[in-house]
Amino acid sequence: MRIDIISCVPRLLDSFFEYSILQRAQKSGTIDVKVHDLRDYGSGKHKQTDDYAFGGGAGMVMMIEPIDHCISALRAERNYDAIIYTSPDGEPFGQAAANRLSMMQNIIILCGHYKGVDERVRQHLITHEFSIGDFVLSGGELPAAVMADAILRLVPGVMNDETSALTDSFQDGLIAPPVYTRPANYQGWEVPGILLSGHQARIDEWRMEQSVLRTKERRPELIHQLSENQLITK
Repeated sequence: MRIDIISCVPRLLDSFFEYSILQRAQKSGTIDVKVHDLRDYGSGKHKQTDDYAFGGGAGMVMMIEPIDHCISALRAERNYDAIIYTSPDGEPFGQAAANRLSMMQNIIILCGHYKGVDERVRQHLITHEFSIGDFVLSGGELPAAVMADAILRLVPGVMNDETSALTDSFQDGLIAPPVYTRPANYQGWEVPGILLSGHQARIDEWRMEQSVLRTKERRPELIHQLSENQLITK
């Protein structure tokens, strides 16, 4: 999978993909992440990428021309399955969206900035809009990095244990159960005995019960999204 990220301040993303799991996956050729400086496609001597809004008002607006030129240059090299814009008013980004996007081959993520982009970018160039929460950041670089990480870790070959991602929180609509490791008894704080029993069926049943309980306590709205039949069959 390849992800191209378009940013006005690409250096904000310099280190994010250069460590740990994503670094190893890039070196192996499993994934490819490229960050592009929108100013390379800017207008005039100063490589301008933003301008005042028609009709007045505070704040600057990202111009359509540099964005169109950058996206057109990328699309001339390969076909893209999705062109994403990071926006506070986009669709809430969640695990289901990460799962869908991880099945794609090539994705562009455009980082929002200032007061947003010329609306014609959203109308004619963008295929998906996502938000990572109901708050406003200085730019779309952090949301782009968050989304890329959530997507790429699901690509086969990225994680050493591919089944690990399948048991993460939200994959089945529930929060993950508590986990423990050695020592089994630390200062009198003991690991639940069921986890030491070696009885895998009972362990799985306990984990499901804990997932449901934890979800009810911490994210009750998720329970309402699951039908009674779904909970029974889990």
